[in-house]
Amino acid sequence: MFRSASVQILRQFVRHKATDASYVLERSINKVQVLGRVGQDPIMRQVEGRNPVTIFSVATNEVWRTGEGANTESADVSQKTTWHRVSVFKPGLRDVAYQYVRKGARVYVEGKLDYGEYVDKDNVRRQATTVIADNIIFLSEKGDRT
Repeated sequence: MFRSASVQILRQFVRHKATDASYVLERSINKVQVLGRVGQDPIMRQVEGRNPVTIFSVATNEVWRTGEGANTESADVSQKTTWHRVSVFKPGLRDVAYQYVRKGARVYVEGKLDYGEYVDKDNVRRQATTVIADNIIFLSEKGDRT
């Protein structure tokens, strides 16, 4: 009986039945967290008829040891840097990011992933993954780029 009740509660939490019984809307999550250093000063773009957007990039690093002595100091150390494009649309956050985010600053960005396509200057279709920021925490002191 207890299991049946808990399953019923879980179903209500995960699903929301629409007024039309032909389909069920399920809740889902699209959330990303990035902690790294800003790769370029932000730019603000505005397409005619749309709200402006602040754009900058954040680098994250992954470091690991390889080789036979992976747990010793003599092991080879490898590093991979991944670049994340961040777009800020929220009006207040967009303006603060444009004013205070600087190259080299350490930031924490929360948001959601967005996938899109564009055609580059050579008429080649490219895919782009963007973090749409909902929150930014500045971890570097003003003027600190280390």
